[in-house]
Amino acid sequence: MNTTAAALLLAAALGQTAGDQFDRNNDVVYGRKHGMALTMDVITPRENAKGIGVIWVASGGWYSAHDMVVSDGLKTAIGTLARRGYTVFGVVMGSQPKFTIPELVDDLNRATRYIRAHAAEYKIDPELIGVTGGSAGGHLSLMLATAGGPGKADAKDPVDRESSRVQAAAVFFPPTDFLNYGKPGENAVGRGVLKDFRAPFDFHKFVPIQGGFPGAGTFERITDEDEILTIAKAISPVNHVSADDPPALIIHGDADFLVPFQQAELFRKKMEDEKRTAEIIARPGAGHGWATLADDWSLIADWFDKHLLKN
Repeated sequence: MNTTAAALLLAAALGQTAGDQFDRNNDVVYGRKHGMALTMDVITPRENAKGIGVIWVASGGWYSAHDMVVSDGLKTAIGTLARRGYTVFGVVMGSQPKFTIPELVDDLNRATRYIRAHAAEYKIDPELIGVTGGSAGGHLSLMLATAGGPGKADAKDPVDRESSRVQAAAVFFPPTDFLNYGKPGENAVGRGVLKDFRAPFDFHKFVPIQGGFPGAGTFERITDEDEILTIAKAISPVNHVSADDPPALIIHGDADFLVPFQQAELFRKKMEDEKRTAEIIARPGAGHGWATLADDWSLIADWFDKHLLKN
């Protein structure tokens, strides 16, 4: 399965249009890199707004595009959350094959800092932000939930001074440990069951030209296996779980062919070891998506009601 097909499969799995009961601000620029704008859509409930934001991570197979935020298949997520009173931020990131997973993680952190910096404008509480997504979007959501952190106090850009921490996460079938993928020691860094997803794992680094002009250099592909394994650990949410992580929900089919159900179990075990709240809702016999998945967005909203409304 190619990556675009995977993204379309995710879109089909997530349901049909929920109707426009909200206002939408399209293509808000939250950052820039390599001469391109990073954008998100801001969806605000027309009635009964809770003043709480939820980040919807637009990614399937680590492919991200604005069409995913506005397509009929993905309006169910936005519609369900908006009808429940949440202000939804549909975040589009740099996409594979151009960009790799560490770069997508950076984009999502930047988006979260931007949202927090503009909380008053969006009429949300900056200390009550949730994150959600499915598959690769779920993986990136859990990376934000476990590895998001404080901003840089001395940053020139005030956005970068803000924290990228979130207060709750609820996701569908996320990869959580690329080096123990389905069984201990199974390496899925663009290999094995994820062999069709090599581009987002094609890590590279900038090598400056000695004695050259400032910024002169080239990007080189990382081929050293130890260095690849170090990056793989760094992009696996299980390795970032700590005692201050927010509550997390995973909804996962126990017959998933692409993301083993074991990935959810590994994450829950790590959270439990740190005495953090983590729950799994299993869908018996379901694969990477199921016919009634759209209905489960209400469970995502329930999770945010439980963990973001308590204050």
